[in-house]
Amino acid sequence: MPNDRLTFYTNPMSRGRIVRWMLEELGMPYQAVLLDYGTTMKAPEYLAINPMGKVPAIQHGQTVVTEAAAICAYLADAFPQMGLAPAPDDRLRGPYFRWLFFAAGPLEAAASNRAMGFVVPPEREKMMGYGTYAAVMDVLEDAVEQGEYLLGDNFSAADVYVGAHLGFGMQFGTIERRPGFEHYWSRVSARPAAIRAKQIDDDLLPKDATKT
Repeated sequence: MPNDRLTFYTNPMSRGRIVRWMLEELGMPYQAVLLDYGTTMKAPEYLAINPMGKVPAIQHGQTVVTEAAAICAYLADAFPQMGLAPAPDDRLRGPYFRWLFFAAGPLEAAASNRAMGFVVPPEREKMMGYGTYAAVMDVLEDAVEQGEYLLGDNFSAADVYVGAHLGFGMQFGTIERRPGFEHYWSRVSARPAAIRAKQIDDDLLPKDATKT
């Protein structure tokens, strides 16, 4: 599989930034295909890749993967030599999946609801997968304060995904600027791959993007 063509479908104003960072961490060659909202993203050619008409998505040989968390997990396993995921028999495999999908589930839902101004009524908290926004923030803050990275001294795809969510969330106000979050983000965002990925996507932004 490492010899198969790796194609990355994205837009610089999307969660594709997460996958771009992951790809830069891998250091493997890939072809980026830029899509526009409402036009090429909804064209039949791309809908054959992702019927949702959303980015990011990747195609690795004949394998198509959508959803940023799934893409990060897939890529880490597809290129094990890069050490971005614990091996299947490693005891850290459990915490790795735990935090990767904690961010894809409870964190994503809680932050999105906050962005929409939706507050879960106390009597409905048991219906929500994340319970309360405060609980999600407390649990995640504790996780990022346990070590250098989510798996202690081992940087992984989980740090790419969680770190990106924290960075975006604090930037746009959907995640509180807690000291633990800021210290963790300062560490992971200083990685050379994170800096390269940000520069690539920033250079692709429309000239008037900062004015909207």
